[in-house]
Amino acid sequence: MPFKKITTERLYLIPFTRSICEGLLHDDLTSLTALGIKPAQGWPDEDMLDTLPRIMNKLNLVPSPSGFESWMIIEKQNHTIIGDTGFKGLPDSNGAADVGYGIIESARRNGYATEAVKGLINWAFQQPGLLVITASCDPLNTGSQQVLSAIGFSFKGTHEGFFQWELRPSA
Repeated sequence: MPFKKITTERLYLIPFTRSICEGLLHDDLTSLTALGIKPAQGWPDEDMLDTLPRIMNKLNLVPSPSGFESWMIIEKQNHTIIGDTGFKGLPDSNGAADVGYGIIESARRNGYATEAVKGLINWAFQQPGLLVITASCDPLNTGSQQVLSAIGFSFKGTHEGFFQWELRPSA
C-alpha cells in the first residue's frame, strides 16, 4: 500500500517499520534520524516501550506496513515525535478496527491526540473493508474520553472495566 505519511495542520504521522522498532528497542535512533525526526523528551515512554514487541509482531505478519499498525505522531514545526497512534490490526470479519493513541505528558492538552486520531481515521475510512472504528479507555482517563467524544465517537458501554466507544463513517 503506497503511502509515506498522513499530514494534518500541525502534525504528520509516519508508520512504524520493523527497523524503527528494532532500533528503539536497542536505543538506536539511526532509523529516525535518517527520516529527519527525533524523539521529544519522554518519548518513547514506558507504555510505548512495552508496546514495541507487539507492534513488531504485527509488522512481521505483513510485507510492509498496511496502515493498520502503529504510527508515530510528529510535530511538523520541529520534527519531534510526541506520541503514537494506530490500530491493533486489520479490520476484523465485521469490518471493525480498534484504535489507540498516546501523547507524551509534556505535549498533552494541546489537541494533538484529537488532531492525530482524526487524521488517522480520515485515512482509515478510505480503506476497503473498514466499517467501524472502536476504542476503549479507562473510566478514570477523562482526557481520552474528551478526545473520543470530540472526534465523534459514541459511548457504547463498559466491558471488562473499560469504557467502549464506536465511530462509523459519516454518510
